[in-house]
Amino acid sequence: MQPDTDIISAIERYLWRTGYSRLSPRAALIDMDGTLIDSMKWHTRAWHRMMTELGVECSPDEFYLYEGMTGAATIDLLIRRAFGRPATEKEKTELYELKTGYFNEYPRVATVAGARRMVDILMAHGITRVLVTGSGQPSNIARLDNDFPGGFPHELRITSHSVSHGKPHPEPYLKGMELAGAKPWECIAIENAPLGVESASRAGAFTVAVTTGPIPEEAMWEKGADMVFPSMEAFADLLPELLDKPT
Repeated sequence: MQPDTDIISAIERYLWRTGYSRLSPRAALIDMDGTLIDSMKWHTRAWHRMMTELGVECSPDEFYLYEGMTGAATIDLLIRRAFGRPATEKEKTELYELKTGYFNEYPRVATVAGARRMVDILMAHGITRVLVTGSGQPSNIARLDNDFPGGFPHELRITSHSVSHGKPHPEPYLKGMELAGAKPWECIAIENAPLGVESASRAGAFTVAVTTGPIPEEAMWEKGADMVFPSMEAFADLLPELLDKPT
Protein backbone atom coordinates (compact mmCIF):
# COMPACT_ATOMS: atom_id res chain seq x y z
CA MET A 1 0.00 0.00 0.00
CA GLN A 2 1.37 3.44 -0.93
CA PRO A 3 1.93 5.96 1.87
CA ASP A 4 -0.57 8.37 0.27
CA THR A 5 -3.28 5.69 0.53
CA ASP A 6 -2.30 5.04 4.13
CA ILE A 7 -2.80 8.71 4.96
CA ILE A 8 -6.20 8.87 3.29
CA SER A 9 -7.37 5.73 5.07
CA ALA A 10 -6.09 7.01 8.43
CA ILE A 11 -7.86 10.34 8.02
CA GLU A 12 -11.08 8.58 7.02
CA ARG A 13 -10.87 6.39 10.14
CA TYR A 14 -10.22 9.47 12.27
CA LEU A 15 -13.22 11.34 10.88
CA TRP A 16 -15.42 8.29 11.37
CA ARG A 17 -14.10 7.80 14.94
CA THR A 18 -14.60 11.39 16.03
CA GLY A 19 -17.50 12.55 13.90
CA TYR A 20 -15.54 15.61 12.78
CA SER A 21 -15.90 16.79 9.19
CA ARG A 22 -12.24 17.53 8.54
CA LEU A 23 -8.64 17.28 9.72
CA SER A 24 -6.81 20.61 9.39
CA PRO A 25 -3.51 20.35 11.31
CA ARG A 26 -2.10 23.55 12.76
CA ALA A 27 -0.82 22.25 16.11
CA ALA A 28 1.26 19.24 17.16
CA LEU A 29 0.97 17.94 20.72
CA ILE A 30 4.08 15.91 21.45
CA ASP A 31 5.06 13.54 24.24
CA MET A 32 8.65 13.64 25.54
CA ASP A 33 10.11 10.44 27.03
CA GLY A 34 10.46 7.79 24.35
CA THR A 35 9.11 10.20 21.72
CA LEU A 36 11.66 13.01 21.74
CA ILE A 37 14.26 11.65 24.17
CA ASP A 38 15.37 8.01 24.23
CA SER A 39 15.08 7.87 28.02
CA MET A 40 12.66 5.08 28.79
CA LYS A 41 15.28 2.39 29.35
CA TRP A 42 16.71 4.45 32.24
CA HIS A 43 13.30 5.45 33.56
CA THR A 44 12.24 1.82 33.79
CA ARG A 45 15.46 0.87 35.59
CA ALA A 46 15.13 3.75 38.04
CA TRP A 47 11.49 2.90 38.81
CA HIS A 48 12.34 -0.79 39.24
CA ARG A 49 15.30 -0.06 41.52
CA MET A 50 13.32 2.29 43.73
CA MET A 51 10.25 0.06 44.01
CA THR A 52 12.14 -3.17 44.67
CA GLU A 53 14.13 -1.45 47.43
CA LEU A 54 10.75 -0.53 48.92
CA GLY A 55 9.75 -4.20 48.86
CA VAL A 56 7.37 -3.96 45.90
CA GLU A 57 7.52 -6.86 43.48
CA CYS A 58 7.65 -5.59 39.90
CA SER A 59 9.48 -6.04 36.60
CA PRO A 60 11.40 -3.34 34.72
CA ASP A 61 9.35 -3.78 31.55
CA GLU A 62 6.02 -3.19 33.28
CA PHE A 63 6.94 0.47 33.67
CA TYR A 64 6.68 0.92 29.92
CA LEU A 65 2.96 0.28 30.42
CA TYR A 66 2.73 3.11 32.95
CA GLU A 67 4.51 5.60 30.72
CA GLY A 68 2.51 8.82 30.55
CA MET A 69 1.08 8.54 34.06
CA THR A 70 2.30 11.10 36.54
CA GLY A 71 4.94 9.91 38.98
CA ALA A 72 2.49 10.29 41.86
CA ALA A 73 -0.09 8.13 40.08
CA THR A 74 2.47 5.42 39.33
CA ILE A 75 3.59 5.32 42.95
CA ASP A 76 0.00 5.19 44.19
CA LEU A 77 -0.84 2.34 41.79
CA LEU A 78 2.07 0.19 42.98
CA ILE A 79 1.63 0.99 46.69
CA ARG A 80 -2.04 -0.02 46.43
CA ARG A 81 -1.11 -3.23 44.64
CA ALA A 82 1.63 -4.18 47.08
CA PHE A 83 0.23 -2.97 50.39
CA GLY A 84 -3.50 -2.59 49.84
CA ARG A 85 -3.62 1.11 50.70
CA PRO A 86 -3.17 4.43 48.91
CA ALA A 87 0.20 6.13 48.92
CA THR A 88 0.51 9.12 51.21
CA GLU A 89 1.37 12.52 49.79
CA LYS A 90 4.71 12.30 51.59
CA GLU A 91 5.45 8.96 49.95
CA LYS A 92 4.54 10.31 46.53
CA THR A 93 6.90 13.24 46.92
CA GLU A 94 9.82 11.45 48.56
CA LEU A 95 9.69 8.33 46.39
CA TYR A 96 9.50 10.33 43.17
CA GLU A 97 12.50 12.37 44.30
CA LEU A 98 14.37 9.11 44.98
CA LYS A 99 13.43 7.72 41.57
CA THR A 100 14.56 10.98 39.92
CA GLY A 101 17.89 10.75 41.71
CA TYR A 102 18.44 7.20 40.46
CA PHE A 103 17.55 8.28 36.92
CA ASN A 104 20.08 11.10 37.03
CA GLU A 105 22.85 8.63 37.95
CA TYR A 106 22.53 6.98 34.54
CA PRO A 107 24.33 8.25 31.42
CA ARG A 108 22.76 11.04 29.41
CA VAL A 109 20.64 9.54 26.64
CA ALA A 110 20.37 10.63 23.02
CA THR A 111 17.33 12.07 21.35
CA VAL A 112 15.13 9.57 19.52
CA ALA A 113 16.42 9.05 15.97
CA GLY A 114 14.31 11.14 13.63
CA ALA A 115 12.79 13.32 16.37
CA ARG A 116 14.81 16.41 15.53
CA ARG A 117 13.87 16.06 11.85
CA MET A 118 10.23 15.62 12.82
CA VAL A 119 10.26 18.82 14.89
CA ASP A 120 12.08 20.70 12.12
CA ILE A 121 9.40 19.67 9.61
CA LEU A 122 6.65 20.89 11.94
CA MET A 123 8.45 24.21 12.40
CA ALA A 124 8.96 24.61 8.65
CA HIS A 125 5.22 24.10 8.10
CA GLY A 126 4.32 26.70 10.73
CA ILE A 127 2.78 24.10 13.05
CA THR A 128 2.52 25.15 16.70
CA ARG A 129 4.38 22.66 18.92
CA VAL A 130 3.13 21.89 22.43
CA LEU A 131 4.95 19.54 24.79
CA VAL A 132 2.53 17.18 26.55
CA THR A 133 4.45 15.02 29.00
CA GLY A 134 3.49 13.13 32.13
CA SER A 135 6.95 13.87 33.50
CA GLY A 136 7.80 16.47 36.09
CA GLN A 137 11.51 15.69 35.90
CA PRO A 138 13.42 18.96 35.36
CA SER A 139 16.58 17.31 34.01
CA ASN A 140 14.86 16.05 30.87
CA ILE A 141 12.50 18.97 30.34
CA ALA A 142 15.37 21.48 30.63
CA ARG A 143 17.40 19.81 27.88
CA LEU A 144 14.71 20.43 25.24
CA ASP A 145 16.06 23.95 24.65
CA ASN A 146 19.40 22.53 23.52
CA ASP A 147 18.18 19.37 21.79
CA PHE A 148 15.32 21.05 19.91
CA PRO A 149 16.24 24.75 19.57
CA GLY A 150 13.08 26.83 19.28
CA GLY A 151 11.00 23.68 19.13
CA PHE A 152 9.15 23.93 22.44
CA PRO A 153 8.53 27.43 23.83
CA HIS A 154 8.35 27.40 27.63
CA GLU A 155 4.79 28.73 27.62
CA LEU A 156 3.69 25.78 25.47
CA ARG A 157 4.54 22.93 27.83
CA ILE A 158 2.16 20.65 29.72
CA THR A 159 3.88 18.61 32.45
CA SER A 160 2.72 16.60 35.45
CA HIS A 161 2.54 19.89 37.36
CA SER A 162 -0.01 21.28 34.88
CA VAL A 163 -2.78 18.73 35.36
CA SER A 164 -4.99 17.15 37.98
CA HIS A 165 -5.32 13.93 35.99
CA GLY A 166 -2.45 12.40 34.05
CA LYS A 167 -2.60 10.14 31.03
CA PRO A 168 -4.70 8.12 30.07
CA HIS A 169 -7.17 10.83 31.15
CA PRO A 170 -7.68 13.29 28.25
CA GLU A 171 -6.88 16.33 30.43
CA PRO A 172 -3.19 16.66 29.39
CA TYR A 173 -4.09 16.82 25.70
CA LEU A 174 -7.15 19.00 26.24
CA LYS A 175 -4.93 21.46 28.09
CA GLY A 176 -2.38 21.22 25.29
CA MET A 177 -5.09 22.17 22.82
CA GLU A 178 -6.00 25.16 24.99
CA LEU A 179 -2.39 26.36 25.00
CA ALA A 180 -2.23 25.99 21.23
CA GLY A 181 -5.57 27.76 20.78
CA ALA A 182 -6.62 24.88 18.56
CA LYS A 183 -9.64 22.63 18.15
CA PRO A 184 -9.21 18.83 18.33
CA TRP A 185 -9.46 18.43 14.53
CA GLU A 186 -6.61 20.94 14.19
CA CYS A 187 -4.25 18.85 16.34
CA ILE A 188 -1.90 15.95 15.67
CA ALA A 189 -0.75 14.12 18.80
CA ILE A 190 2.52 12.18 18.69
CA GLU A 191 3.00 9.43 21.27
CA ASN A 192 4.96 6.26 21.95
CA ALA A 193 2.95 4.63 24.76
CA PRO A 194 -0.54 3.14 25.05
CA LEU A 195 -1.64 5.40 27.93
CA GLY A 196 -0.58 8.47 26.00
CA VAL A 197 -2.31 7.23 22.87
CA GLU A 198 -5.50 6.74 24.85
CA SER A 199 -5.25 10.22 26.36
CA ALA A 200 -4.77 11.90 22.98
CA SER A 201 -7.43 9.82 21.27
CA ARG A 202 -9.99 10.58 23.98
CA ALA A 203 -9.19 14.29 23.62
CA GLY A 204 -10.11 14.06 19.94
CA ALA A 205 -6.69 14.66 18.39
CA PHE A 206 -5.49 12.82 15.30
CA THR A 207 -3.24 10.39 17.15
CA VAL A 208 0.04 9.06 15.80
CA ALA A 209 1.84 6.29 17.69
CA VAL A 210 5.51 5.49 17.19
CA THR A 211 6.78 2.20 18.59
CA THR A 212 10.14 3.28 20.01
CA GLY A 213 10.06 0.71 22.85
CA PRO A 214 9.00 -2.89 23.47
CA ILE A 215 5.24 -2.19 23.43
CA PRO A 216 3.69 -4.03 20.44
CA GLU A 217 1.95 -2.14 17.66
CA GLU A 218 -1.34 -3.85 18.47
CA ALA A 219 -1.48 -2.14 21.87
CA MET A 220 -1.36 1.25 20.14
CA TRP A 221 -4.24 0.38 17.82
CA GLU A 222 -6.28 -0.91 20.75
CA LYS A 223 -5.93 2.41 22.59
CA GLY A 224 -7.15 4.45 19.64
CA ALA A 225 -4.17 5.30 17.43
CA ASP A 226 -5.06 6.63 13.97
CA MET A 227 -1.64 5.77 12.54
CA VAL A 228 1.19 3.60 13.90
CA PHE A 229 4.79 3.81 12.73
CA PRO A 230 7.71 1.45 13.46
CA SER A 231 10.11 4.36 14.10
CA MET A 232 10.26 8.12 14.33
CA GLU A 233 12.30 8.14 11.14
CA ALA A 234 9.43 6.46 9.31
CA PHE A 235 6.97 9.00 10.68
CA ALA A 236 9.22 11.93 9.74
CA ASP A 237 9.40 10.56 6.19
CA LEU A 238 5.62 10.69 5.84
CA LEU A 239 4.92 13.79 7.93
CA PRO A 240 5.10 16.39 5.09
CA GLU A 241 2.43 14.49 3.15
CA LEU A 242 0.22 14.26 6.21
CA LEU A 243 0.49 18.00 6.85
CA ASP A 244 -0.19 18.87 3.22
CA LYS A 245 -3.07 16.47 2.69
CA PRO A 246 -6.34 18.41 2.23
CA THR A 247 -9.52 17.04 3.80
